[in-house]
Amino acid sequence: MEKYLTPIAVLVGAGIIVLAFMFGQGGGDTGAGAKPAVAVDAKDIKTEGEPFIGSPTAPATLAIWFDYQCPFCKQFEQTITPQLIEDYVKPGKIKIVFKDFQFLGEDSVTASLFARAVWELYPDSFHDWLQAVMGAQDEEGDRGFGDLDSIVVVTKDKVPAIDTTKVTALMDSKKAVFTEQMNASRAEGSSFGINGTPSVIVGNKLLSGAVPYATIAQAIDEALK
Repeated sequence: MEKYLTPIAVLVGAGIIVLAFMFGQGGGDTGAGAKPAVAVDAKDIKTEGEPFIGSPTAPATLAIWFDYQCPFCKQFEQTITPQLIEDYVKPGKIKIVFKDFQFLGEDSVTASLFARAVWELYPDSFHDWLQAVMGAQDEEGDRGFGDLDSIVVVTKDKVPAIDTTKVTALMDSKKAVFTEQMNASRAEGSSFGINGTPSVIVGNKLLSGAVPYATIAQAIDEALK
């Protein structure tokens, strides 16, 4: 009987690993790339009213779905975005559209609502603000930086051109509108097969997780052909 136990145990173990992999691909932040579940095309992305940097008439669009508490999103903003700006945004080749995919707790939602108010009132300062908030990120989720008070402090310190009193007032008065926009952005991402952050769509490519700059640049170059 013992000679049959080892292969059976191996099969059971393999089954457990497969199930763990299948159920481990949920809506969390991701550190590795993932293939799109559906066909994607950047031309289908809703960009009206969404924060962006670059020329509105740039020939290609790169959209990034992100969460303000996601450490991989912080890494993307600090290491990938500056290169994209130098190589593609400043020369007028692409615009980068920032899409909400907030799932890491109330602080993520608060940051998103504040961001939409910043975009409406101070669009020219939006990306400076985004860089400041991402730079201040510490523990993931509602365990560190990210509540309204801390966001206001960082904004006052790093982006003094933004009047935080006006921003918070607009954030409160248009909370329902901004929440609807935020939820629509996440739902749109899910419709493209996005289930984690950061996730980028450019051309007909969906790139998820901590992908290298060269991979993103290649996708952009293909979209520009």
